[in-house]
Amino acid sequence: MRRLGSAAEAALALTGPDGSSGSGWELDVNRPLSAAPPLGFGPVGIPEASIEQTDEGAVVASPGWFIVNMADCAWTRDDQGGEWSTYGEPEGEFQQYGIGIHVLHPGQANGLYHSESVQEDFLVLSGECLLLVEEQERRLKAWDLVHFAPGTRHICIGAGDGPCAILMVGARGPGKTLNYPVTELAQKHGVAAPEETDDPRQAYREVPRDFRRVKATWPV
Repeated sequence: MRRLGSAAEAALALTGPDGSSGSGWELDVNRPLSAAPPLGFGPVGIPEASIEQTDEGAVVASPGWFIVNMADCAWTRDDQGGEWSTYGEPEGEFQQYGIGIHVLHPGQANGLYHSESVQEDFLVLSGECLLLVEEQERRLKAWDLVHFAPGTRHICIGAGDGPCAILMVGARGPGKTLNYPVTELAQKHGVAAPEETDDPRQAYREVPRDFRRVKATWPV
């Protein structure tokens, strides 16, 4: 029996009982390591992005990998929509998904009741909020994770007695669409568009939007 030299080599020599990869793993010690499929990694050469310091905080100014602290980066505030991290999206970055932290104070909503043709995930980091989802009301607290399958109607409204911080992640890509339905639940909470539409500009045409770049106020 050929002795595998390392755990990495053993992993490369794993095959299924029928010779394919998948469930029911067995160790094939006769499979040459040279037959392992390439991992697909190219040469290392991704530059580190540049970070600009503004009066409101750090902003990523160029493509590449980067590290920013959410308490040190710039944020955007809207009196009705709360505050969200605005660390910058250089050209070429975040084309496949968007990610950020949104802080809602009691009564603030992160938008109008809507659905998207791609999936999203929300993780409550602190505080409480009211989730409107598919004509249901659900109370969320810290460490609650919500997965929205494509087409799920939803919106969050700050609740409790303090700010609610939510990590929001959403897919992006060509062909992404949105829909703003007019429902009884959305109207009850004041988060319905004037009429059903797929156009965000029409949906928000009666909503005052006062976006201001600010310093981070969360975490407190």
